[in-house]
Amino acid sequence: MSVDTRPQQAGSFGRARRSFREWRWQRPFWGGLWTLLAGFPIMYIPYQTMTLGDLHIRMATTAGAGSLIIGVLLVVLGLTLWFQQQSRIFAGVAAILLALVSLVVSNFGAFLVGFLLALVGGALGVSWAPGRPAGAAARPEQGPAPAAGPAVSLSKERDGGDRGE
Repeated sequence: MSVDTRPQQAGSFGRARRSFREWRWQRPFWGGLWTLLAGFPIMYIPYQTMTLGDLHIRMATTAGAGSLIIGVLLVVLGLTLWFQQQSRIFAGVAAILLALVSLVVSNFGAFLVGFLLALVGGALGVSWAPGRPAGAAARPEQGPAPAAGPAVSLSKERDGGDRGE
């Protein structure tokens, strides 16, 4: 057994874990997760009632519907980052814009928790780029070699023509 070989995981848990890892590497997983998680506090907190002793504080405002819409859209954008990698830039920018709108609409972006999660998740979604397979990363792509003919003729023209070289 060489140093480069890893022992194979024979169990179904090992296969499922390896399969999930491969799935996760092919998409902006963490950006999607953070964006998805950002929607829940933005949806939940504006409808929450806090109790301090005998005092009931209702957080709901007239912007409760706006908070619900922003939260649902963030959840959908998080799922879009997972399952539609081609639209990752749109989904990331939309998540960042919704995070900024949530500051005004839904209790300071659900007390900055949802705002920060959506902001970081959107940035991770925009900045993610698909990687190359391991074999393609080892050897750089080489295009066609440039022809030597035009370069020689250009150098002759700069020197004043053909001098009998």
